[in-house]
Amino acid sequence: MTLAESRTSSATAHPLAMTSAAEVDTVREVLTEAGLLTEHVRYAFFAPEEPPKSEVLAGDECDRRFRAVLLDLATGRSWDTVVSTQTRSVVSQRELDPPRDGQPPIIDTEFEMIEDILNADAGWLGALRERGIEPASVRAVPLSAGVYDYPDEVGRRIVRAFGFRQDHERDHPWAHPIDGLVAYVDLTRRTVDRIVDEAPHPVPATSGNFDDPQVQGPPLDSLKPIEITQPHGRSFTVEDGHVRWGKWDLRIGFNEREGLTLHQIAFDDRPICYRASVAEMVVPYADPAPVRFWQNYFDCGEYMFARYADSLQLGCDCLGDILYTDVVVADDLGNPRTISNAICMHEEDYGVLWKHTDMFTGSRETRRQRRLVISFFTPIGNYDYGFYWYLYLDGTIELECKATGIVFTSGTPGEYATEIAPGLGAPFHQHLFSARLDMTVDGERNAVDEVEAARVPMGEGNPYGNAFRRKVTRLSRESDAQRDADAASARVWHIVNPEKHNALGQPVGYVLHPTGQPTLLADDASSIASRAAFSTKALWVTAYDPAERYSAGDFVNQNPGGAGLPAWVQADRPVDGEDIVVWHTFGLTHFPRPEDWPVMPVDYTGFVLKPAGFFDRNPALDVPPTVSDHCSS
Repeated sequence: MTLAESRTSSATAHPLAMTSAAEVDTVREVLTEAGLLTEHVRYAFFAPEEPPKSEVLAGDECDRRFRAVLLDLATGRSWDTVVSTQTRSVVSQRELDPPRDGQPPIIDTEFEMIEDILNADAGWLGALRERGIEPASVRAVPLSAGVYDYPDEVGRRIVRAFGFRQDHERDHPWAHPIDGLVAYVDLTRRTVDRIVDEAPHPVPATSGNFDDPQVQGPPLDSLKPIEITQPHGRSFTVEDGHVRWGKWDLRIGFNEREGLTLHQIAFDDRPICYRASVAEMVVPYADPAPVRFWQNYFDCGEYMFARYADSLQLGCDCLGDILYTDVVVADDLGNPRTISNAICMHEEDYGVLWKHTDMFTGSRETRRQRRLVISFFTPIGNYDYGFYWYLYLDGTIELECKATGIVFTSGTPGEYATEIAPGLGAPFHQHLFSARLDMTVDGERNAVDEVEAARVPMGEGNPYGNAFRRKVTRLSRESDAQRDADAASARVWHIVNPEKHNALGQPVGYVLHPTGQPTLLADDASSIASRAAFSTKALWVTAYDPAERYSAGDFVNQNPGGAGLPAWVQADRPVDGEDIVVWHTFGLTHFPRPEDWPVMPVDYTGFVLKPAGFFDRNPALDVPPTVSDHCSS
């Protein structure tokens, strides 16, 4: 049982406490009593509705509320509702207008019915018959449709479905894409709108069965076990989601859209970040072929990908002295579903923290770095994503995202896809994440300085041409604060508190270090550039608004575009010395390799937040020398 499940009353819960099974039950009961949860209505989204930051920081007693988006499978109508578990009432409800708002996320119930819909369609069956494929051997993959120039799709709940042949029960069908064929499906009517059927392509015959011992070959038996032990136990404590480790103090949370969330992050009792999460991610594909030009997936907003979070296993997903945390989400019927071991927390040695051997004094000092790791992993379709938040002894915060699993496949290697096995293609694509960082660097009034290296021309004051300086630009309004990364100038962004200074008179701050990889590569005029506008810039800074939570807007599925960040910054609010939110786009541009098949080694992306003037000197001087059987000193 989780700590969250042991609570019996919402009234006693911290405003940011993890969701309990009892709270999920209460929400379902309230919606049923209100007549909103009927026979054909399903949950499309469920998550805590966090109170405004000001109320939490003031220590006010906050109502525990939850947001549930409801979908009527029979009519396609949907409602956005907020329920108070404390007063057992519906606080608000609004029916969505799909042409304007977009559609709720795609749910498990809809995924499960897609093969029955396709196998009842004469066009789909005829296309398979022409290819000599038995329909019973085809695994259908329904995918979000996006928004394109199809007037007849406006306001309707549409997915587009590919087929993959599965040769036996243990066969991974991703190896056998049925290329040149896609079905456009109306989920409400449960009919096929149209079949796009190009000339049939050969179905690749290669095997993708990476979990077959015959494919794996004999194990590499020269690797000896690595055991991580902490004889005196772990150094962190967790009480109902409240984490303390060294000088760090924070809360953890979880919801099905963002997954793991960090709250009220502080170091040595000084606030740094009120809330940190991955608020959206998009995977745009580069193949313009008629059957796949529309492939662009918002794994957070369209699929609620964290509802599929893995139950992690000791020694496989996490290594060492581990503390696991269960999380509670709601299923399509509004019933609580517990994901055991969803969040993993442990410490890791991370090499040398600081070291110096001095030629004058004979001083010889070394300290070991370690980090607290808070992570979860979630599979979504063919890919698996891991999200790892690292807290370091020197005040550094890092997010590392890991991409693994199976690359999406096609039967047409060529200009926009790599041939990764005989006849098997893997289209080029990107994985672009949007981090939402509600910063509170030593207080709620912060600002952002863009800092970059600038060459100084040779001449007066620089006669030998060796000088370079630091160029600092304050981002004063939302219109100024839409920025690209620039690795050539070492561009970073300092998030500072203009009202607080260190002992040297400098404003206290934290630096956001981007990796400098490309943002969205699709054309500016494309549908995906409008719908995923957040991914066109590496940095956005907005004035805090508790309603502005998701980078591409609340309802991403079949949203026509322009929602989220591009809509909010139209107000051009001041962000210099205000309560601000920093949004950072980062990710991978993936040209698949043969080495990514049949299962992809982990690829990494992320960013780092490092203190810059936040402390008066090295904050890790008090880390003691290592004393263990492995250290001679």
